[in-house]
Amino acid sequence: MELNGCLVEPIIGLEIHLQLATRTKMFCGCALEFGAPPNTRVCPVCLGLPGALPAINRAAVELGVRTALALNCRIAEFTKWDRKSYFYPDLPKNYQISQYDLPLSLDGFFEFHVGEAIRKVRIRRAHLEEDAGKNVHELPGCTGVDLNRAGTPLLEIVTEPDLRSAEEARELAVQLHRLVRYLGVSDANMQQGQMRFEPNINCRIERGGRVIRTPIVEIKNLNSFRALHDAIVFEVERQVEAWLENGAVAEPGNKRNRGWDDERCATVAQREKEEAHEYRYFPDPDLVPVVLDQTWVAGVREHMPELPIPRTERFVSQYKVPVREAPTLVDDRATADLLDAAAELGADGVTVAKQFLGFWARLATERGGTIAGLGVDATRIAELARLVSEGQISAAAAAQIAEAMLSERGAAARPTALAEQLGLLQSSDASQIGAWVEAAFAANAQAVRDALENPRKMQAARGFLVGQVMKISGGKADPKMAGELVSQRLTQQTAGEG
Repeated sequence: MELNGCLVEPIIGLEIHLQLATRTKMFCGCALEFGAPPNTRVCPVCLGLPGALPAINRAAVELGVRTALALNCRIAEFTKWDRKSYFYPDLPKNYQISQYDLPLSLDGFFEFHVGEAIRKVRIRRAHLEEDAGKNVHELPGCTGVDLNRAGTPLLEIVTEPDLRSAEEARELAVQLHRLVRYLGVSDANMQQGQMRFEPNINCRIERGGRVIRTPIVEIKNLNSFRALHDAIVFEVERQVEAWLENGAVAEPGNKRNRGWDDERCATVAQREKEEAHEYRYFPDPDLVPVVLDQTWVAGVREHMPELPIPRTERFVSQYKVPVREAPTLVDDRATADLLDAAAELGADGVTVAKQFLGFWARLATERGGTIAGLGVDATRIAELARLVSEGQISAAAAAQIAEAMLSERGAAARPTALAEQLGLLQSSDASQIGAWVEAAFAANAQAVRDALENPRKMQAARGFLVGQVMKISGGKADPKMAGELVSQRLTQQTAGEG
């Protein structure tokens, strides 16, 4: 891109802090509950009281491994815990338990679409740590500290600086959010701080034959895709302007942290960014290292579901789902599983997918839930799709039957039985459909003349007549047979006139 007469290439890496979906904290048994009264979900361990000893949450380790495998990371056989020292009011121990030189996983990658292009971003590492508490500024005349969040299990995912635009960063964040929710490793509710983004940004600037890099800035604690995008756009422009004014370039010791002001739509200075040695990392003496059995890791890998991006691509190719609509079927894993299960039971997958995007989606929306949440099992969904694909009922009748399946009366009924009760089974009786065709011809003489004599209206008139047959029959006529009999009747009239 070009800014202020300079050729500018943004260089962007992301740090993503992800709250894992465990019942309890990382190193103690305190429950995780958003919105609980301040300082009511705490104990001597997460309060950092003398003599209290931490214990590792096994579920957090498993969720971390599952995420790392989805990110194509190498899982460490040996990993340890480190104390990262800094002094904030919301960090009661004055250190955070994290992982420094021996993280849980490293050297991965993640591929995602940006428009028509496929971008591949390297994952430097994904490691476990605990969250800090929260400063509360709403109290009159003072700042309070709520430590309910202190000790919450986090997975920090660190990418290499492979992103080159705010749009790429936003799309990576969207797809990672989609992935972790799909895996069930995190609810990733950004309004509750369960997924936070911290982009590291600088720029490669070329001007007048000179190439420089601006100082790296880390923008802290962004909790929406829009904020991530807008903060990067602003920061790139700010860095170019700053370089034109002061000529500062990237060098050791001049990294900075900035925050994002949503109201001003601007980044604001916070503090200098600490270097690793300033955190005074050292192994936590109260926690044993974690030795990950590779057989156990292989078992976790074996039970990984098909991931959302490849599953979306498969739905597009296998079930002919429109590209833009495929994510709506895939993002709720239970719904995607239900579609696949119906197809495996012998239903035409294309028909099932159309019904999912049509009346099943409408019914789920009306009830404020998902298609899987409607409670209709794969066997009945498959049977309803087969009734349509085999020509026993119309698409409109299928929607009517689906509504009946959700009623108290039809909750346990099979679609075929409901079709019979509602009189929606289509007729393949040629004599009966022939009578409906004669009635349609008699009532629509002008359409018959257009179908016979007007080349410009011939096709439309024929389609109109088939529609009238369906209307007269109340949807009971087999559409294919109705079309064939309309064509035969028109051919007979043409021959008769000749």
